Amino acid sequence: MPSTVLLFVASALCAIWGVAHLFATRGVVSGFGEISIDNKRVITMEWVVEGIALISIGAFVSTATWTDAASLVSGGVYAVAILALLALALVSLLTGFKIAFLPYRLCPFIFGLSAVLILVGGLL
Repeated sequence: MPSTVLLFVASALCAIWGVAHLFATRGVVSGFGEISIDNKRVITMEWVVEGIALISIGAFVSTATWTDAASLVSGGVYAVAILALLALALVSLLTGFKIAFLPYRLCPFIFGLSAVLILVGGLL
């Protein structure tokens, strides 16, 4: 039971942070000031893609947990989710973490924490 709680917390954390990305996209893009429409589209695309990726990771982990947390397939889903989150954490650490804006600095920790929760939840 504690393992499923950790897995559901991790999936919720991913999904909530993904939704936050979607809601913040317009403000982030406007924060760049006067830039070309192409640059606005690229920034929008990147924020939406990261939001969808996080929501998807959360959905995959929660679905795998709901159906059969102990199955081999669920273990594979957890492994892929952990690797994806660690990759996102590394990219965020090397880029957004260097920006003074707090939400950018939170990303590597949220991604890393989610990965650890999935790892521990998947092993228990």
